[in-house]
Amino acid sequence: MKTEIISGLLIPFLGTSLGAACVFFMKHDLSKAVQRALTGFAAGVMTAASIWSLIIPAMEMSEDKGKLAFLPAAIGFWCGILFLLLLDTLIPHLHMNAEKAEGVPSKFARTTMMVLAVTLHNIPEGMAVGIVYAGFLSGSAEMSAGGALALALGIAIQNFPEGAIISMPLHAEGKSKGKAFADGVLSGAVEPVGAALTILFAGLFLPVMPYLLSFAAGAMIYVVVEELIPEMSEGEHSNIGVIMFSVGFTLMMILDVALS
Repeated sequence: MKTEIISGLLIPFLGTSLGAACVFFMKHDLSKAVQRALTGFAAGVMTAASIWSLIIPAMEMSEDKGKLAFLPAAIGFWCGILFLLLLDTLIPHLHMNAEKAEGVPSKFARTTMMVLAVTLHNIPEGMAVGIVYAGFLSGSAEMSAGGALALALGIAIQNFPEGAIISMPLHAEGKSKGKAFADGVLSGAVEPVGAALTILFAGLFLPVMPYLLSFAAGAMIYVVVEELIPEMSEGEHSNIGVIMFSVGFTLMMILDVALS
C-alpha cells in the first residue's frame, strides 16, 4: 500500500523531470506550433481531470444533501479559483512568450519568474493528487486506487511537455543545459511535496473532502483558463491547440473510466 501511494505521488514529478531532460537531446527550441500543441494537450488533461476525478466525486460524496448536493462542490470550486487568483496576484511570475511579468513588482531574473509561473500552476496539480489519494486511504467509496492512479498518470503525461516547455526556453535564454534541466525539475517538485502534505493531514480533511476535491478542481481550471488556453491560441491562427486539447481531454477521460 505504502509503495503504491509513494509511486502515485512521484509519477507526476517523473513526468516533469523526463520532459525537462529533453534539453539534453533536442538541439533546437520548440517551435511555436509545437508549444501550442503541447499546451493545448495539457489544458485538455487538466480540464478532464477536474471534472471526472474531482468535481463528480465531490458531488457524489454529497448525495445525502439531496438537491443541494452541488453546494460543497460549488463552494470549493470558487475557493480554488479565488486562491489561485490570490497567488497569481502576489507571486512574481512570467508566462511563456510574455514580455511583462505578473504579480508584485520584483527584481527576480526573467528565467526565475518563468520557473515561478510553472511552479504556480503545479500547486493545484499536487493538491489534486494528494486529496484523491487521501480519499482513497480514508476508505471513501468514491475514491479508488485505480482512480487515483489515473489522475497521477494523466498529470504526469501533461507534465512531460510542460517540463520541456520550461527547460528548453531557459537554455535558449542562456542557461546551461544542466541548470535549465534543474530548474525544470525544481518547478515540478512542489507537486509531490504538496501531495504528501495533503495525505499527512488527511484525517483533518475527511469532513470537508468534497470541498477540497472541488477546491483543487477550481484551482486547476483557473490555470487552464488564465494561462494555458491563451498560450495555445496566441500568434497566427491555428487549430492545433484545440485539436490537442480534445486529445488530452479524451485521454484523461479514458484513463479515469478505464482505471477506476
